[in-house]
Amino acid sequence: MLTYESGITNRQTNMAKNVIAILNQKGGVGKTTTAINLAAFLTKTGRSVLVVDADPQANTTSGLGLDKNSLDSTLYDVLFSHPEASTTIQKIGRVGLYLLPANANLAGAEVELVNTPARELQLKKVLDQLDFDYILIDCPPSLGLLSVNALSAATDVLIPVQSEYYAMEGLSQLLATIQQVRQALNPNLNILGVVITLYDNRTSLSQQVKTELERHFGDKLFETLIPRNVRLAEAPSFGRTIIEHDKWSKGARAYKALAKELERRLQS
Repeated sequence: MLTYESGITNRQTNMAKNVIAILNQKGGVGKTTTAINLAAFLTKTGRSVLVVDADPQANTTSGLGLDKNSLDSTLYDVLFSHPEASTTIQKIGRVGLYLLPANANLAGAEVELVNTPARELQLKKVLDQLDFDYILIDCPPSLGLLSVNALSAATDVLIPVQSEYYAMEGLSQLLATIQQVRQALNPNLNILGVVITLYDNRTSLSQQVKTELERHFGDKLFETLIPRNVRLAEAPSFGRTIIEHDKWSKGARAYKALAKELERRLQS
């Protein structure tokens, strides 16, 4: 396994053990929170971890403490101007992970990709040059070309679903998109599982949603439940992971458990 300092290479084959697209076309389900904090806890296991901010809102970038408006180069530039990804990737030194950042320029990618040859595979070409144990892609809340690029590059998909009314809405469309990508672009794409976020065990609604997801997804549903937690919600405003903000909070304990469960699933 490479050390953090040597984790960025220009090798021609994708040596990442796992490229995980964190995807749900609904907004507000905890994709960014999951990408940031899952990555942070995976680094605690000694893994080299890259987070790719593939959402034009760039919340992962700002949530890790970077000023998205002052970056010299972002994922957009890597996709279209083709500088080396290694010159764009930022090391978040205090937590030991890496970030391929984004800003609002990425909003134009959907239009520009339309006329690009092999348009669905542009992100894969970028990630194929990099060597990390884990690459986590924070996808936009849509099923457009950026999300299709993420699915084409990924080995696995992690689907966060909030424990709220309409939780199941849109999941059938998401699963159909995953199947289409499998058939046309990435036959080995695996649904790693569904993780429940914003869970409140005091409400019957959260419990009802959990029961419904268990019925639909069976063992694809992660046992770990990510709670509705104030400390999780406020950490991004400080540009911190939950480990830095409050490592003893319920949210921190939940993401630590999720990282362990994710590794068990990938090793089984």
